[in-house]
Amino acid sequence: MANYKIVITTSVQKYLDKLPDTVAEKLEEAMLKLEEEPRPVGCQKMSGTSAYRIRVGNYKIIYAIQDKVVLVIVLDAGARRDIYR
Repeated sequence: MANYKIVITTSVQKYLDKLPDTVAEKLEEAMLKLEEEPRPVGCQKMSGTSAYRIRVGNYKIIYAIQDKVVLVIVLDAGARRDIYR
C-alpha cells in the first residue's frame, strides 16, 4: 500500500502553534500516522460528509481521504468539547 501524502490546512497549523508543545506533538504524531494507515482502528466516518475523525486524548482530528490521488487532508483539530461548534 502506498504512503499517503498529508496536507494540513492553515487553520489547523495555526491551532497547533497555539497549543502546548506536548499536546501539539501528540496531535502531529497522530496525523503523520495517517500517512501509512488513513483508516486506523478507532477512526469513524462522519455522517453527512465524506470526512473521518480520530480521537487523540481529549482532542479530535477531522480529515478527508482522497484515495485516487493518495492524499489525506487534515481539515480541523480541536478539543473534543469544542470541535463541532
